[in-house]
Amino acid sequence: MRRRWGFVVGLAVALPLAVVPSTGAAPTGVDALKVDLDDILADPRLGGVQAGVVVRDPATDEILYSRQATDRATPASNAKLFTAAAALEVLGPDYRFRTQVLSDAAQQGATLDGDLYLRGTGDPTMLAADYDALAARLAEQGVREVRGRLLADDTWFDDVPLGSGWAWDDEPYYYSAPVSALTVAPNTDFDAGSAIVRVTPTAPGQPPDVALDPATGVLDVDNRASTVAEGEPDVTVTRDHRSGRVVVTGTVPAGADPVQEWIAVPDATAYATDVFARALAAHGITVSGTGEAAAPQGARELAARDSMPLRELLVPFLKLSNNGHAEVLVKAMGRERAGEGSWEAGTGVVADALRGLGVDSDALRLVDGSGLSRMDGVTPDQLALLLDNAAQRPWAQPFTDALPVAGVAGRMVGGTLRNRMTDTPAAGNVHAKTGSLTGVTSLSGYVTAADGRGLVFSVVLNDFLSDAPQDLEDAIAVRLAQHTGADDQPRGHARIPQPRSVRDDPGTPRDEGALECSWTKSC
Repeated sequence: MRRRWGFVVGLAVALPLAVVPSTGAAPTGVDALKVDLDDILADPRLGGVQAGVVVRDPATDEILYSRQATDRATPASNAKLFTAAAALEVLGPDYRFRTQVLSDAAQQGATLDGDLYLRGTGDPTMLAADYDALAARLAEQGVREVRGRLLADDTWFDDVPLGSGWAWDDEPYYYSAPVSALTVAPNTDFDAGSAIVRVTPTAPGQPPDVALDPATGVLDVDNRASTVAEGEPDVTVTRDHRSGRVVVTGTVPAGADPVQEWIAVPDATAYATDVFARALAAHGITVSGTGEAAAPQGARELAARDSMPLRELLVPFLKLSNNGHAEVLVKAMGRERAGEGSWEAGTGVVADALRGLGVDSDALRLVDGSGLSRMDGVTPDQLALLLDNAAQRPWAQPFTDALPVAGVAGRMVGGTLRNRMTDTPAAGNVHAKTGSLTGVTSLSGYVTAADGRGLVFSVVLNDFLSDAPQDLEDAIAVRLAQHTGADDQPRGHARIPQPRSVRDDPGTPRDEGALECSWTKSC
């Protein structure tokens, strides 16, 4: 009996493209599929473009289509597929991050006679409410005064906050937030290391109210905006490079909804310390100051919080293409297997895990976990092979469930594909990971063909000069969903329109068409 999904070690072998028989007979079956995929990829926007495409049938290990399959290309967020699979393999679906409040000081009545330590292991889901719950637990134990300082212990990871090859001009944006063992997320998308800048109109001629969520003193707001009588919001929020100074300019009409913008906080550890110190104060607990230091061995645990398990974290990670989640997982894998929470150690562990999954890691270069680095290079055949083999692992279900689903409206179901391939045979069918950077778009995942066969595909397009040709990726996925097997007939290139993404909240200008729609909060 043939298996639905196969496990293959080594490189996939690309079969030659079909040649229409000299008899002039119309192609059928796989040959018909190849004709249509060739037609899609003949789009003039792909002139001079690296266009890698692979389609696999896991039941037979047959390569149904292959073009530039072994050529390395920038994957953008398709790199997260490697990170997620490796994390499930190395850490396990039940892995949790733990945040602790520790002390080696004696408690005398309401006084803790020494320092208080906040120790983190990289939990990207820590909200201000979670720090408040830790403070409440301390207050329940009768603590009202800490005669020492509140000291942040972020030594679980190294002190390198940004990945190799990340663009310097992305640094203020939340999708490029620094990575730390201690951090804060401002929302339940878990955009760790960022704060929301909320601009609320007042009376015409007056400055709007500008607030940070969560409240923190590690950012300094310079409000230069004004409230106007009418019009559309036109607000720009910037953050000075390598600085905590946030500048708000532009206009917002009276009576309009608040404008929101997400800004990366340059020092994630200081951010977490500040938020926790405020929570302690809110619960009537005073400290003599703040700082950073490793907790001493033997310090007792006064309060702790465990994150959701990895199987649940995968949903916001992959559905919304969250870069920070990818990077803390890489460092967590390095700490778990190599005793070092760094990108170098973590990517080495990822490479080992990928070899165990049948992927030729020597054919790849991954310097981070998110694909934000332009130094990353992967091949479409290895992406497809990973997806094929991942479907055989015990953790296959949470992995595939966490992928965006084409044309399904819910953010935590459709994710970055929620507005794509709607009203097509791919809607509700294609489970795939998107990827977007300037000049890069990618789509790799699973689709069930019209004849019931499960297929794996990978499309990686690099170096285009047009707007991102995501409609071509979608056309490929839709055509695979229409494939009927041996009796298939050429159908021609069905043009798939792409909805124009519109931000719910105007903010810092950027080339939004070159980014994941979730990064601009437009899906």
